[in-house]
Amino acid sequence: MAHVSGVTRGAWRAAATALILAGAIGLAGCGKKQEAPVVVGQVIAHVGPDDVTQQELDNELRLANVPADKRTDDVVKAALSRIVERKYLVQQAMARKLDREPTVHLDLLRSNEQILAGAYVQRDLSSKITAISKNEIDTYIQGHPDQFDKRQIYNVEQISFAPTSNMEELAAATKDFKTMDQVEVKLKELGIKYSRGTGALDSATMPAQMLKALEARKPDDVFFLRSKTNATYFKVTSADDKPLTGDEAQQFGKRSLASELAQRAGEDTSKAALATAKFEGDYNRIMTTAAAPAAGQAAPAAEQPAAGAAAPAPASDAAPAVNPSTEPQKEQPKN
Repeated sequence: MAHVSGVTRGAWRAAATALILAGAIGLAGCGKKQEAPVVVGQVIAHVGPDDVTQQELDNELRLANVPADKRTDDVVKAALSRIVERKYLVQQAMARKLDREPTVHLDLLRSNEQILAGAYVQRDLSSKITAISKNEIDTYIQGHPDQFDKRQIYNVEQISFAPTSNMEELAAATKDFKTMDQVEVKLKELGIKYSRGTGALDSATMPAQMLKALEARKPDDVFFLRSKTNATYFKVTSADDKPLTGDEAQQFGKRSLASELAQRAGEDTSKAALATAKFEGDYNRIMTTAAAPAAGQAAPAAEQPAAGAAAPAPASDAAPAVNPSTEPQKEQPKN
């Protein structure tokens, strides 16, 4: 059996986390009297001495991703109730001077830094994505034939189940299996609950190393993918040519370029931020020494993108894998 297990995540570094704007936020010093916030906009409610404005409510609904045509009375009531409750609790916290506690103070600082850092990264990345030209997209399409002109849909038979504590033993026990029936018998023997069905893999969204393994497959190869939340055996039953062309190719190409741009931006931001920093004492040694990941583990990342590219690794690696039919590595193009 061919094992395509331990799929590693891309080298994404979330720029919003990496870019810490130290010193950009100044919280009021302990013991200093806070000035009353300036109320901007139409006042729609009062919570003790504090006002709630229409702008605050609109922002609450925005953050909850509620479009204007879905803002029913019940939805507005729930959102406004959350604001009222939050303001009430803040008043109680301030009355008890919790904002003067060192850990709370640091948490407030961190929260403000994250919001500002995220806003900067989003604005900067958005402008770069908007600037992607048609020539750049055409060049990307020409350089990635497996995603476009030679795109294939791999139809698979699969068996999925929740990972168990003895995944290494299971992988070793099934490494020579040639059929899905053999896998099913083994799982029943071990008392592992599973589901069997069909799925599809798209070469347009598949990691290059995984695609290479599928292209070199033998008719009786059974593949194995695993992650922290899912494990899947699958066998390719057929492969259909489905080129990606025209406007659909342009849109998918731009999304793919944007994804790569975001990854590079995150990496560049992390490097730039560290280059400006000066570390004291033993932290200088810690921060200038390359950290090697432990055996069988992937190097940690600040955040993982919901749709980051992945690549298969040997079965001995313990990095996450994906379910081929339900967890694509990149945004799927429309068929």
